[in-house]
Amino acid sequence: MNAELGYLQKKYHLTAGDTSPRFISRITKNTYAMILAGGRGSRLHQLTDWRAKPAVPFGGKFRIIDFVLSNCVNSGIRRIGVATQYKSHSLIRHIQRGWSFLNGQFGEFVDILPAQQRVDEEHWYQGTADAVYQNLDILRENHPEFVLILAGDHVYKMDYGKLLAFHVDTKADMSVACLEVPLADATAFGVMGVDEHGRVMEFAEKPANPTPLPGRTDKALASMGIYVFNTKFLFEQLIRDADDPKSSHDFGKDIIPYLVEKYRVFAQSFDQSCVGMGDDKIPYWRDVGTIDSYWEANMELTKVIPDLNMYDQEWPIWTHQEQLPPAKFVFDEDGRRGMAIDSLVSGGCIISGSSVRRSLLFSDVRICSHCNIEDSVLLPNVNVGSHVVLKRVIVDKNCKIPDGLQVGIDPEEDRKRFRVSPNGITLITADMLGQKAHSFR
Repeated sequence: MNAELGYLQKKYHLTAGDTSPRFISRITKNTYAMILAGGRGSRLHQLTDWRAKPAVPFGGKFRIIDFVLSNCVNSGIRRIGVATQYKSHSLIRHIQRGWSFLNGQFGEFVDILPAQQRVDEEHWYQGTADAVYQNLDILRENHPEFVLILAGDHVYKMDYGKLLAFHVDTKADMSVACLEVPLADATAFGVMGVDEHGRVMEFAEKPANPTPLPGRTDKALASMGIYVFNTKFLFEQLIRDADDPKSSHDFGKDIIPYLVEKYRVFAQSFDQSCVGMGDDKIPYWRDVGTIDSYWEANMELTKVIPDLNMYDQEWPIWTHQEQLPPAKFVFDEDGRRGMAIDSLVSGGCIISGSSVRRSLLFSDVRICSHCNIEDSVLLPNVNVGSHVVLKRVIVDKNCKIPDGLQVGIDPEEDRKRFRVSPNGITLITADMLGQKAHSFR
């Protein structure tokens, strides 16, 4: 045991003899995590016609929400609420099937908290702060010392225990996780200014002209939408905000700007709590909120050494594990060879006499002979006919690609039937193919 780990064990009551990288302590065990997972994610267009953004499949076998849920469990935070709203059936079903392993007898659970007009009979969740406010009774029942508020629609690996320890060390009323983003992208974030101790001195939600970091012209300090509150303080502020008729009841727009001027709000840089940073020491965090960013983040996983390590047994990503047969590759003759190169192929897939390059095949994808699939993402239960060409394509769940279809060759022709993104990625859904769309995704 090194000296630093020994210090942390003593200070934060870590389990004696624990040499794992996890920062599990009394603090994490006395924390309730509230995951806000009710948004549609409209910039994903037809990918979220039948599902909320956190339920969108990612990485060959996961859903986006699996990453934040795995971060909670791996951090030792096992009292979790998931606030849902927009078309939540597939999200709720996934959580029920994949996250039921937590044992309620030991105070471990994932509670599903759909919008149900708990406070009055007029409003569903009106904003991020209101989503937490409408569940204050559930928070009170669990008596947490701290409340961790998280977004359910980002892909990253983070030890929340380190953020919680930082919160306690700084004697903060509220703490915010932050990361550096290009100045041009900062208009989509809450942008902060901090002093040399990490105290937040100013905060602007999605500013038209973001303030760059001191001494930098190309970067700004952005909120990740990850907040830690002392529980009593959070209750006070949510009740105050709920009584304000001028408030939009949002953490970024209303709560944080109000608190910065009056209370101790601190920011911790993501590189202090990110798990599994590569040799470049750049923390991995992705907002897969557009067709282009979703495709790019999936494509990154096909690299020999991807920035996101999904093979890390010290910090596993948990999910619903279907019972499927192994992937199968058949036929080995010139012009009809089943193979996949630089690709991720999930269980239940059959590649029959076709080539797949730099692509992700989710579970139960079937590809007939004489096809060429390149730089593409095929979601579960896709069936591809023979003599098909797909390049730089995302195919939604349950699609049946007809024989001879060619997509990704002529963008103008593709636009007549499908959605083509600004960067030339083509999205194909069942509706676009004239097939029956499934409401339960």
